[in-house]
Amino acid sequence: MYLAGTNRQVNPAKDLGFVGRNMKVADLEQGSIRHLVSVRGEPPMRPGPVRSYCADVSELEDIRLSFDQVPQLYDQIRPTYPNELFDVLFAALPSQPRVLEVGPGTGQATGSLLRRAATVTAVEIGPSLAALLRTSFAAEARLDVINASFESVDVAPGSFDAVVCATAYHWISPQHQVDRPLELLVPGGVLGVIDLIQVESPIDGGYYERVQPIYAAYGQEKPNWAPKSYKTARPKIADLLTASGRYASVEVHRARWDQSYSSSEYRDLLLTFSGTQMMPEPQRSDMLNQLVAVIDQEHDGAITRPLVATLTLAEPAAELLRPLGT
Repeated sequence: MYLAGTNRQVNPAKDLGFVGRNMKVADLEQGSIRHLVSVRGEPPMRPGPVRSYCADVSELEDIRLSFDQVPQLYDQIRPTYPNELFDVLFAALPSQPRVLEVGPGTGQATGSLLRRAATVTAVEIGPSLAALLRTSFAAEARLDVINASFESVDVAPGSFDAVVCATAYHWISPQHQVDRPLELLVPGGVLGVIDLIQVESPIDGGYYERVQPIYAAYGQEKPNWAPKSYKTARPKIADLLTASGRYASVEVHRARWDQSYSSSEYRDLLLTFSGTQMMPEPQRSDMLNQLVAVIDQEHDGAITRPLVATLTLAEPAAELLRPLGT
């Protein structure tokens, strides 16, 4: 197995240190490095509550699988998303819509989709995340969980009213971000992408500026990061879809979505970030200890992360879509 775009052989079980030394947390979380190696898709070997389209999921070496190392922690600490964004999304859909959800994790957005009477096909690349998602929503007959990548999942083309993704779409290659929904949506269908964007606000008490030297000491700084305001935050996917010329309309809706954490909760949150997971020990623990110490010693043990939740709602050009099941 080789690192994408190089001739470097990689054994991820042994080479996480290599990955951690050469990739920054900020880069990984923004998805600028998307794949460690390619995803291999094959038909399912046997039926089950979580369908798998991978020959051996445990052998998929993809950076996205770093989230799969901590499924319980991910489920406990990752935030849900504003109801008002789902209200906007469902206003563009028929009643009881058929939704393909990309990268649902453990269901942070899935519950909101199901509560609005959607029938959801959830495509999750992480086997542990997929299993926990199915267990958490075991009573939901309108949920089908497939353990596969969005790029390779075998689902009927032209059969969904919406393709929806919450805080995972940046892990998909730009070409698939633009083109794959066109294969899957019915005429009149929409793509809905939710992002959480950290913004500049005094509500953080100066914490994020204060800890930049800590990130820099471990090679995890992001020098070009320029935080936006609550009103100006704009997800990159909106510009990508607009520039593609393949979408008739692209709208961005925003909702303030600040999240508050105790120091221990914030440490847990950081442990669910792919870049943190990729860091080698003891560097990872040392960095986390320092970040948490600032919260305890200078912020009375708690901080607020200023965030804007955005919904990019895009309607493909009608001539690019196909009728149901064709």
